[in-house]
Amino acid sequence: MSEAIQIHDFGGPEVMQLETAGTGEPGAGEIKLAQTHIGINYIDVYFREGVYRPAQMPFTPGVEAAGEITALGAGVTGLQVGQRVAYAARPPGAYSAERIIAADSVVALPENIANEQAAAMMLKGMTAHMLLTRVYAVKPGDTILIHAAAGGVGLLVCQWAQQLGATVIGTVGSQAKADLAQAHGCHYPIRYRDESLLERVREITQGQGVAVAYDSVGADTLKDSLACLQRRGVLVSFGQSSGKPPIIEVGELAAGGSLYLTRPTLFDYISEPAEMQSAAEALFTAVSSGALSIEIGERWPLAQAADAHRALEARQTTGSLLLSV
Repeated sequence: MSEAIQIHDFGGPEVMQLETAGTGEPGAGEIKLAQTHIGINYIDVYFREGVYRPAQMPFTPGVEAAGEITALGAGVTGLQVGQRVAYAARPPGAYSAERIIAADSVVALPENIANEQAAAMMLKGMTAHMLLTRVYAVKPGDTILIHAAAGGVGLLVCQWAQQLGATVIGTVGSQAKADLAQAHGCHYPIRYRDESLLERVREITQGQGVAVAYDSVGADTLKDSLACLQRRGVLVSFGQSSGKPPIIEVGELAAGGSLYLTRPTLFDYISEPAEMQSAAEALFTAVSSGALSIEIGERWPLAQAADAHRALEARQTTGSLLLSV
């Protein structure tokens, strides 16, 4: 028997309940994991609220974790019992002590990457890699805008973009978050509660605007993100922590200077095992070399997953958030 968070009805954090159930054994092409650390991400909130729909109810949320293989299903090759692995994968099911998962959804961990570190960076780190190298290839001399710069994805984007030679503008909610973002490569943190985003971006870029704006906030920021772009700039909407993004008419893209708008999902960029392995290797290399540091903001035991969601939604957190088993 194993413990897992179960959701029977969509709603607030209170719908997540710790329950005990059997995990079973892996089928063909599957492995069984004893999980040690679980990453908390805003996509988990979307599933909990019903913005994203699971295949069935009840369900266990979570798409990111690390642990040790305890059993192999038929036909699994390249992995072994006792091996440490991590994943960022759908369908959800990560908020659990044990899990059955497709073998081609996990990557083996190098010796120098701890389980806790891996669970804090797989989804967020591969998202940062996708944003900066595949959705829009950031190059030296670019000025970029990243919202929630002190969050899990934001801190990684700041560091990685700086390594790529970009000037980084980031929005934050407090001076403490501004200091944290700046320490991780954000050249110009903007406190959105106290400063005008548009005015500061125009000032910093001398009226030119940014090459790309990465927006995970949605309702509160998307229109302003669009207005911050330079001619032929790219708006990347990859989340909606403040609510559903507003509708942008096609004509607005032309009026703003032949702008581009895209809504990427990481899982479309790592849908093939080779793509996932390549993204994971790039992330591991960046962390191992010291180019990226993984900031773990807070940790909760699995039973306190609801408290973790409350803190995340209240914008009280920084860096990556973890559940421990």
